[in-house]
Amino acid sequence: MEVDGLRRMNHNYKSYLAWGITAFAVLACAIVFYFGLDYLSALVKAVGSFLGILSPFIWGLVITYLLMPSMQLYEEKLFIPLLQKCRKKYPKARLGDKLPRVFSVILAEIVLMLIIAALIYLIVPQLYDSIATIVANSPEYFDTAYKAIDRLLQENPVIEKYATQLFGNLTEALTNWAKNTLLPGMDGIILNITNGVYGVLKAVYNIVIGIIVSVYILYNREKFRAHSMKLLYCICSTKTAKAISEALKFTDKTFMGFITGKLLDSAIIGFICYIGCLIMNIPYALLVSVIVGVTNVIPFFGPFIGAVPSSLLILLVDPWKCLIFIIFIIILQQVDGNIIGPKILGGSIGINGFWVMFSIILFGGMFGFWGMLLGVPVFVVIYTGVTMLIDKKLKSRNLPDDPDLYSDLDHIDPETGAMVMRKQAEP
Repeated sequence: MEVDGLRRMNHNYKSYLAWGITAFAVLACAIVFYFGLDYLSALVKAVGSFLGILSPFIWGLVITYLLMPSMQLYEEKLFIPLLQKCRKKYPKARLGDKLPRVFSVILAEIVLMLIIAALIYLIVPQLYDSIATIVANSPEYFDTAYKAIDRLLQENPVIEKYATQLFGNLTEALTNWAKNTLLPGMDGIILNITNGVYGVLKAVYNIVIGIIVSVYILYNREKFRAHSMKLLYCICSTKTAKAISEALKFTDKTFMGFITGKLLDSAIIGFICYIGCLIMNIPYALLVSVIVGVTNVIPFFGPFIGAVPSSLLILLVDPWKCLIFIIFIIILQQVDGNIIGPKILGGSIGINGFWVMFSIILFGGMFGFWGMLLGVPVFVVIYTGVTMLIDKKLKSRNLPDDPDLYSDLDHIDPETGAMVMRKQAEP
């Protein structure tokens, strides 16, 4: 009896101790969270500064991720077979095993730089010519607009009266804005221009350092993978590490399939747009095709984002051609959305249009352009993970995980576990 009493007391003591530690931990976390809210802005600023310092390495990781498939392709399909042929032909030559890796990394980086240089070569001269043409023709545009407005006002005295009053109010508002806002804010404008130039120089610096970082990672990718796997299995259990590894593989497959597919789809759309603009003799064919192709990378909203500035450019030259271009873009995007896009992307998205639009709006509002660009694959990963957890929970309760079985479900009988459909439940 005394032994049982001691055991019971010891058990109660351990239970109370565990509850006490849990309560203390919860209270401590609540206090830390409460005081953390006061320093949230400072914490966000510190994290932003830290990420700014690491931005060259982040760019390096992004470039590495984008170049990894092409580098592997060059190495396995081009340089390794070439090295084997050279060894057979020149058996006495000392050819190192690392030569295919070296040439593959160099070729992948050169191709990336050539693509960037080609885009700059295509866009910058066309953009300069377009702006120069708009500036040169601006007096003609203003004169045409002035004559059209003057004719409208002469033919409609009522509109002329309201237009005169509106113009007077607008003139007064512009004068006040120039005196009270524009002139006092010139220092801020100069500061913004300076910050913009600094931002461009910093971006160039980050990209250059990022390319150097990517060269190092690509060349030593096996070592980086080995150390990452070693750290993963050190921190986590074998089962958890395997689950994380499989999740990372799925994420990589989703992102890479989406990015490569979308880039190929956008390149095809840009090329078709350019050919169509040349055939229809639309102004600034190359510039608007590049804009349409680049913005097409953004799912759902990309075509509309690219069509707006392109249409405005064409409108300044020829309104009729602008209308033709808008109709052409609508047809082209329908072809892309229903034929080209599904053929290229295949099952890499795996969610319907509603969730595509939801993910773009959500992540675009949170992270801007990059959120709109990468929001869809991120949401696919989250959506798939949540779906797997739901299916696992249903299987643990001996319930079916096929969503089609739940479309007409009224309820599940709690005693028998049978699925009762709505038609069966009706009296």
